Amino acid sequence: MATAENTAAIDPERLEQFVFRAVDEVGATLGAALVVMGDRLGLYRAMAGAGPLAPSELAERTNTAERYVREWLGAQAAGGYVEYDAQSGRYELPPEQAVALTDEDSPAYLPGFFQIALGSVIDSPRIVEAARDGDGVGWHEHVHDVHEGCERFFRPGYNANLIDAWLPALDDAVGKLRAGASVADVGCGHGASTILMAQAFPESRFHGFDYHDASIETARRRAREAGVAERVSFDVAAAGSYPGAGFDLVTMFDCLHDMGDPVGAARHVRETLAPDGIWMVVEPAAGDRVEDNLNPVGRAYYGFSTLLCTPASLSQEVGLALGAQAGEARIRDVVLAAGFTRFRRAAETPFNMVFEVRG
Repeated sequence: MATAENTAAIDPERLEQFVFRAVDEVGATLGAALVVMGDRLGLYRAMAGAGPLAPSELAERTNTAERYVREWLGAQAAGGYVEYDAQSGRYELPPEQAVALTDEDSPAYLPGFFQIALGSVIDSPRIVEAARDGDGVGWHEHVHDVHEGCERFFRPGYNANLIDAWLPALDDAVGKLRAGASVADVGCGHGASTILMAQAFPESRFHGFDYHDASIETARRRAREAGVAERVSFDVAAAGSYPGAGFDLVTMFDCLHDMGDPVGAARHVRETLAPDGIWMVVEPAAGDRVEDNLNPVGRAYYGFSTLLCTPASLSQEVGLALGAQAGEARIRDVVLAAGFTRFRRAAETPFNMVFEVRG
């Protein structure tokens, strides 16, 4: 029970500000589900470039119930996703929002970000229980929205940066790939990064590895659909024991921090690289100190780290639990502990850091 002294110390204005901030947070939490709803029902796509629409018109275009559409539009307008004209009673999706919510080729494409967030929230009761005694929750144990949302969130960034910026930032990587290299993409998930590289470098061969069976099945299907299956293989394998050797390039995209034993995985990379091979590590953008990450990107990544990344690591042997905001210094420590001697940050975006590692 609060004492008189504690009550007297409360600033009513700051308390009110926090309450309204919390109201905004609840709206944002519900908003993630509403964005996923709009994506799945095709509401954003139907609004893109269509000009002002009445709820009944949008419902007709998408074969959905008007009463639901009307409430959804109200929430979207209140959140600034769509614009509302009170005089006509119509709603319009601005062109900037249309790009972010409907253009899968844009690096600003966002529905996957909301989808993985929604899946993380759906699974959060399991994390609450795991947090009581430090248990882990494996990546494979999460709902489908986590797996699909993760790929849909990261793929636009890879499309925008991997071929044109990240690989060229590595010394001689592009030359090796053009000439015909052997590449291992470890922790490949649905294979978006693997397939993208295979399409760009037809002389090279690519091998994707992931411990999650369902993701490997998806990756194989995607490779067939992309027409690169003859040069790309996908196999179920852990980061510390994937097969093969003499790889000219090993890549890990946004997954090293999820591993229970990242040092062991790094040692295996070193054992499987060719003598002049390159290890490219892509990790979430983060500073080395908590205070460096107290920003919108850091907030989102700390949230994912609590609900996804840390539990995933704790579910494995060693359970080092680097977390999604590990920062460059901790990644360097992992690399050097595994016996590598050269480590540098080669590129970065607001969401990622790209490291070049050599023997």
